[in-house]
Amino acid sequence: MSRTTFETLLEAGCHFGHLRRKWNPAMAPYIFMERNGIHIIDLHKTVAKVDEAADALKQIAKSGKRILFVATKKQAKQIVAEKAASVNMPYVIERWPGGMLTNFPTIRKAVKKMSTIDKLTNDGTFANLSKREILQISRQRAKLEKNLGSIADLTRLPSALFVVDVMKENIAVREANRLGIPVFAMVDTNSDPTNVDFVIPANDDATKSIEVILDACCAAIAEGLEERKAEKVDTEAAGEAPAMKGKRKSSKARMDKAEEEAINASKAAAFMEEDEEA
Repeated sequence: MSRTTFETLLEAGCHFGHLRRKWNPAMAPYIFMERNGIHIIDLHKTVAKVDEAADALKQIAKSGKRILFVATKKQAKQIVAEKAASVNMPYVIERWPGGMLTNFPTIRKAVKKMSTIDKLTNDGTFANLSKREILQISRQRAKLEKNLGSIADLTRLPSALFVVDVMKENIAVREANRLGIPVFAMVDTNSDPTNVDFVIPANDDATKSIEVILDACCAAIAEGLEERKAEKVDTEAAGEAPAMKGKRKSSKARMDKAEEEAINASKAAAFMEEDEEA
């Protein structure tokens, strides 16, 4: 069964591309027709591509890896933040910090700086600082929280990148390509899909269009996480079973040994009685 349907995508306006004069010829395979100077995306191909991307995302989530969502355009920010948070995945919705992937250790230092400031607040060190110093540190903390707060728990490079609008997030896509990180992206008719591993041809400017695609992808990620949890429970149960079996085996061995000792003791007593009678 498909993750989404032609009718759902049509209602959300996923089929609307850009003006013909703004199109990228590399998107030709995904364009159905032109109407009133606007390219119309082939939604049958979009449905197939959503399913393909969703299945891949599900496997990544099932293996316990992280997917980084990136969308800094105004109409996508809030939706991406909500959907990514619902599946406990990191996201970037403010400015993309240059070198976030290619210079990841430096970004981690900036994230650690936030936790250092929090420790200063909790252990009472702030009480010994002047008002000006407190204000400067508080502003720095707020800035770090705004830009990096959503990736605070990303301790290693993500295993995949999900991007809304590859033209706007071209730096993020290039960094992922350099490191060999697979890129999943919503690609409009004015964008180049060449550097994207999993292309989802769709309108990346409409809020409803972005929401429909993210719903399907995040639902697949949630399924992957649930399956991972179920497999973990099964593995733990299977691990406990042999242990219990071993315990039963050892207790049985102890019982057999006790019985054998009792039999030997009774035989020895009978033998002593025979000697006394003799």
